[in-house]
Amino acid sequence: MNGLEPLPDARAMRAADAAAIEAGLPGAGLMERAGRGLAEVVARDLPEGLIAIVCGKGNNGGDGYVAARVLREAGREVRVLAAAPTAELEGDAWSAADALSGEAPVPVEPGALDGAAGVVDCLLGTGSSGAPRGWAADAIRLVRGAGLPVIACDVPSGVDASTGAVADLQTVVRAHATVTFAAAKPGLWINPGKGCAGTVHVVDIGLQERWADAPITLAGRGVLGALPARGTAATKLTAGHVLVVGGSRGLTGAVCLAASAAARAGAGYVTALVPASLEAIFEVKLTEVMTRGLADADGALAVEAAQQALSEATKHPGALVLGGGLGRAEATRDMAIELAEECPLPLVLDADGLNAFADQARWLRPRAAATILTPHAGELGRLLGVESGEVERERLGHARAAATQADAVVVLKGDDTLVAAPDGRVVVSPGGAPGLATAGTGDVLAGVCGALLAAGVDAFSAAVMAVQLHVRAGQLAAGAAGSARAVIASDVVAQLGHADDPARPSQLARRP
Repeated sequence: MNGLEPLPDARAMRAADAAAIEAGLPGAGLMERAGRGLAEVVARDLPEGLIAIVCGKGNNGGDGYVAARVLREAGREVRVLAAAPTAELEGDAWSAADALSGEAPVPVEPGALDGAAGVVDCLLGTGSSGAPRGWAADAIRLVRGAGLPVIACDVPSGVDASTGAVADLQTVVRAHATVTFAAAKPGLWINPGKGCAGTVHVVDIGLQERWADAPITLAGRGVLGALPARGTAATKLTAGHVLVVGGSRGLTGAVCLAASAAARAGAGYVTALVPASLEAIFEVKLTEVMTRGLADADGALAVEAAQQALSEATKHPGALVLGGGLGRAEATRDMAIELAEECPLPLVLDADGLNAFADQARWLRPRAAATILTPHAGELGRLLGVESGEVERERLGHARAAATQADAVVVLKGDDTLVAAPDGRVVVSPGGAPGLATAGTGDVLAGVCGALLAAGVDAFSAAVMAVQLHVRAGQLAAGAAGSARAVIASDVVAQLGHADDPARPSQLARRP
């Protein structure tokens, strides 16, 4: 798929460095280029005042020593804080420290940042994982306590570059910008690491590797170039039929939003399968969408509704969206399980449809047709039988685990929405649409996924494109509403038709 930027992990970066050195590019040369690139961004982002560069013991610290030398040569006042005496450094890092002239490095201790206008974090690099300890933890606490603008070198110290995980929220650097080398790393775009990275600047240091086979990629506007077109010979049925199953008393909006979004995203025919006792409500709320009343009890779908929905599915090939507004009555849960397991159509499972499979993601594996799951952290936690906080601490690992267990594409929602395939591929959304943080936008996303599945797009590509359409529509909705906080879900539906228009000014940002 076009429009995807590779995000190599720490292992891939080590291999690329080794290959460059073997090909004749010395490690010192790589460090020199990295340090110069870092210095350029620092000089631009911190135009005045004393710059404090906090250097660790490894190559990340070596990059800092190069940046300090370059900045001093340009006339900037620089104070170097050394986590270890330069005599303890080795290899290229020692050479970089040895080449430093001017004021000698000072220890990392209280008061060492006094008078500084900003800090450069060169403590831990891409190879670090787990909670920082000892000298590293002490240095990070010093940086955090100073309350100064921070620019991180390659990755904020305390962030796992490969996953975005943060082992200890008290010992992680929160940067306003990160200067990374050769390519951005997954941890700079996946939360909680994303929230610590600030604006990401990628500096070319001469590595030839382009990581074409990187399993983790960042989505861009280019992915929308693969959206299915509607030709002149299309009919309402060949354009794709989406069945939306859900709704209960007090929760009719979810079905309406998913169904309307499916229509706006290109489905030619949408049918809402809803509790019979509430069908009149849907008839009033939905003009372009067909409705069919299914067996219900007290305003929630009954077990018998599963076979009724399956009958509709066999009549109308396309895709099925299940879960919005279902509620959690026991009979409704049983209906959702039966329908999801037996449905022959590609399936989008959302909201209470996901909750029906709490701690039982593996029950979805035998499905013959494609499956997309669209959970937020809480729903994914219930699906896997873990706390939502645990999911948020390690979003990448849990998204991949659910994809493997369910043999499904998992869309873990958030500003860093992750689309994970069972084979390990992951596409990360750059986000930047805070207007989507409102009730009902998840139903909109489910409907868009359903429309693309119904058009014959494979599940992984459908999910990736749906997420980007959703983000773009959220941005346009914020513009139309006047601010992100004024957006409601129906505004996002209304903008879906414009979301793939390249002529409209893009609001996608490297960081919201």
